[in-house]
Amino acid sequence: MQHVDAVIARRLESGVPLVGTVSRYIIAAGGKRLRPALLLLTCGALGFEGPQRFNLAAVVEFIHTATLLHDDVVDESAMRRGNATANQSFGNPASVLVGDFLYSRAFQMMVDANNMRVMAVLADATNVIAEGEVLQLMNMHNAALDEAGYLHVIRSKTAKLFEASARVGAILAGASAAEEAQCAEYGQALGTAFQVIDDVLDYAGDAAVMGKSLGDDLREGKATLPLISAMQRGSAAQQDLIRGAIESGATGMLEDVISIVRQTGALDFSRDCAALEAQRAVAAASTLPQGPHTDCLIELARQLLGRNS
Repeated sequence: MQHVDAVIARRLESGVPLVGTVSRYIIAAGGKRLRPALLLLTCGALGFEGPQRFNLAAVVEFIHTATLLHDDVVDESAMRRGNATANQSFGNPASVLVGDFLYSRAFQMMVDANNMRVMAVLADATNVIAEGEVLQLMNMHNAALDEAGYLHVIRSKTAKLFEASARVGAILAGASAAEEAQCAEYGQALGTAFQVIDDVLDYAGDAAVMGKSLGDDLREGKATLPLISAMQRGSAAQQDLIRGAIESGATGMLEDVISIVRQTGALDFSRDCAALEAQRAVAAASTLPQGPHTDCLIELARQLLGRNS
């Protein structure tokens, strides 16, 4: 990861000072670096040690960071990882344009890899992520969204880059088609579990630990799995209250919504869904060659369920 951070720092350089300032601001703000770590671990599990893994790990982090810059503008977010968002600090135009810079820099770096399959996977992932963002926008304040629709959004918006990161690691390693498919399966399952837990924490987390305000999803009108499950299990009155909260984005109802989500067992149901995805990830990783990198992939999936930020 130190090598990856060195690549990130070098490739953030620009002749336009504001580009580097905004980019460094959001990248230095923290984050789990899960996607680049996933690419590195997959390479390690399959025996690839070439320097191109550092370049492509930085690429997936740039793509992820670009999505964050754009997301925060769309969602009108004021806080991320305990700090003011880039759009809050530098304004929406700068955030959008620097996000564009990071996307284009990522594609320049993909060319350096000189591997058409890698480029195809990452280009496809970037496109699917954009479609997922649009789908989520279309579903804002849509209380009729069901579990299948929700999973389609998060597998496009969040899990796709996890899947691509693991698949790229397999491609770099020259893995067999079967191994590549298992790596992609692992990434998709891990990314899905990650997002479900993230949505659970919006109603069950600690704002100080998470670095963002509780109820942000409700304010934005997002019908996430805890709310979908609560409406399926709640009384008619409880369903009406949650439906009204989603449609209006009224955080004044947050305490009532949290109470209903807990009373109906919706949080436990959502955690169980995340656990099934984590088990799917473990099963996929268990097919890879034995060793410390594979062990880490398995442990990562297991520990994901206990995250609190």
